[in-house]
Amino acid sequence: MNKNQFSLVLSASAISIALMTSGCSSQEEQKAEKPAKVAEVAEVEKVAVEANPLLKTWNTPFGAPPFAEIKTEHFMPAFKKAMAKHLAEVDAIVKSDSVPTFENTIEQLELSGSDLSRVARVFFNLTSTESNDEMQALQREISPMIARHTNAIQMNEALFAKVKTVFENLEKSNLNAEQIRLVKRLHNDAVRAGADLTGEDREKFAKINERISSLTTAFGQNMLNDSRNFKLVLEKTDLDGMSKSMIEAAAASAKEQGLEGKYLITLQRSSVEPFLQFSTRRDLREKAFKGWAMRGDNDNEFDNKAIVEEIVKLRAERAKLLGYKHHSDYVLSNTMASSPEAAMELLMKMWKPAVAQAEKEKAWIKEIMKEEGAKHELAAWDWRHYAEKVRKARFDLDQGEIAQYFELNNMIEAKFYVANKLFGLTFEERKDIPVYNPVVRVWEVKDAANNSIGLFFGDYYARSTKRSGAWMSSFRSQQKLAGDVKPLIINNMNLNKPAEGEATLMSYSDAVTLFHEFGHALHGLLSNVTYPTLAGTSVSRDWVEFPAQFYEHYIEQSSMLKKFARHYKTNEPMPDELIQRIKNAGTFNQGFATVEYTASALVDMAYHSMTEVDKIDVREFENKILSEYGKPDEIIMRHRSTHFSHIFAGGYSSAYYAYMWSEILDADGFNAFVEANDIFDKSTAKRLYDYVFSTGDTLNYGEAYVGFRGREPSTDALLEGRGFKASKTNTDKQAKGTSDVKTL
Repeated sequence: MNKNQFSLVLSASAISIALMTSGCSSQEEQKAEKPAKVAEVAEVEKVAVEANPLLKTWNTPFGAPPFAEIKTEHFMPAFKKAMAKHLAEVDAIVKSDSVPTFENTIEQLELSGSDLSRVARVFFNLTSTESNDEMQALQREISPMIARHTNAIQMNEALFAKVKTVFENLEKSNLNAEQIRLVKRLHNDAVRAGADLTGEDREKFAKINERISSLTTAFGQNMLNDSRNFKLVLEKTDLDGMSKSMIEAAAASAKEQGLEGKYLITLQRSSVEPFLQFSTRRDLREKAFKGWAMRGDNDNEFDNKAIVEEIVKLRAERAKLLGYKHHSDYVLSNTMASSPEAAMELLMKMWKPAVAQAEKEKAWIKEIMKEEGAKHELAAWDWRHYAEKVRKARFDLDQGEIAQYFELNNMIEAKFYVANKLFGLTFEERKDIPVYNPVVRVWEVKDAANNSIGLFFGDYYARSTKRSGAWMSSFRSQQKLAGDVKPLIINNMNLNKPAEGEATLMSYSDAVTLFHEFGHALHGLLSNVTYPTLAGTSVSRDWVEFPAQFYEHYIEQSSMLKKFARHYKTNEPMPDELIQRIKNAGTFNQGFATVEYTASALVDMAYHSMTEVDKIDVREFENKILSEYGKPDEIIMRHRSTHFSHIFAGGYSSAYYAYMWSEILDADGFNAFVEANDIFDKSTAKRLYDYVFSTGDTLNYGEAYVGFRGREPSTDALLEGRGFKASKTNTDKQAKGTSDVKTL
């Protein structure tokens, strides 16, 4: 999940600290004009506001965006108007003669920029899901505009002086714990955003931010466009090994692209990964794999290598301006890990046993290849294919057989069931809420007292206008400062849309991802804080993944599989013996999965731990770093640099390790329910709500975990869950867990 891919834009208060210009010149110019002219301009502006749906009051259920009314041409004037209004709001704070207080400075900053946040949330959600050439061109124009707007506020000395005054007088204040937390965060965010810089350093910092904004936008668009460029078109004679559902999905994709009678494999993970697993055509697997691995690295107009190099250089320069050794030092100083050394210690703790396990898995694969008389060496495009054969041989487990029991609607019901059992939530599907695409579904979420707490949007299908992956974001976050503001939360996935009338079948790892993203969604929906900056998922990277990864554990439980994993045709529950086979194979291929994930995290840390950045040859850099760590040749990075959107188009730079850090918390945390002998134990669930899901960023993360768990976390459960430490009850079959690929 991209926790908040546009977090700076989406938080009104973040913009408030980050966007600090007074707008004095425009006000002075207006004063110099004749009254009649001012009135005329005001009338024109009034008409423009009334005509632009982004700037009007949204008279829709829950104030949801009126998507049918919103056109691409509405965004630029809406952004300009919202930015101008925001600047005026900030200017009023700056020009106030009153002594800076929490009420007249911090709370006013929290309230400012709400229109800009609203417009930005709609825009950036749509650029991720309904992108086209026009939207991409607009995004390239708007992103640096926002960066300039942000920099202007970040560099407003008068505003920072007021925030600093409130911060320095905290001990004398009568603020509550949440208010103190907010002041400290806003002051810290401001300092980290360059507010203490002076002279040329301030100007350089602002220029770097603006340039990075443009580069990350270009990176994401290049990745999307290069992925679209790839088309593996199949004939009927090319389908050997593919299941009926895979063939139907490939036919539907081809039909959508105007290739009637053909079959299309795309670079969406839900399309290409099953093909690599099941296709018996090695030549076609090689084409698909290389297309997937080389996204953004094809020396064409969508190549990202130069962008990677420039982003890394600029981040290193920016960190030094702020007094840090390098970008990784800058990023991790503000996380649970607290230092690059702590993050690397965790990664290396997992790397060595993962490589050892991967070597065992490779030996098993080579045994199968020898039995089949394979004449070729094992290559990266072979691993998934032969791993499936090993799984079948060693555990009598066929992914095609499993998929028949994972139908989308049943899995949606399952994730809602868990939320009901843990937190008393109910979900009522609404057909009257505006949506941006007909496939999007919406549910009203109610608490145990039948009070509405927000809306949940589900956008589950892949399409050419949508970026790859799975993520949670929001059209509005929860807060109480501006009233009882209810969150509008959305989950995105990229499942293959089946042929008309057919069931949407999922792999087991897709079902785990569904639960993962819904864990993020609940983190946003259950938020119960006053101030928007501290709401929901606006937390450290290595804490934000904890609720999501914790939620994954529920689909692994036998009782859940028995209740919701039902055959898509007969509705029969998954047989006990199949559940047992799944459990027996629970940690199969975890060497491979951990190596490909950790390889990406190690390269991320390597890029961002450089103090001096000269020339970077991306391919050579990846190979050098990973060869030094002894990565097996047959496994590549889960995300190669040129399509590593987490770190070059999202918010996970020098923080991709966070998924594994959070996995310590989720593995240990779920054991609290295991120890209570009830996976829905009410007292444990209440602590989970009180200290994790409802608190946003109002508590120290370590203290919050101890409040929930009663002690600090242990890494034992993490090692056992990945099969790198012998289970006390089953040394061979590793009974805990059922996921073959951890969702990262």
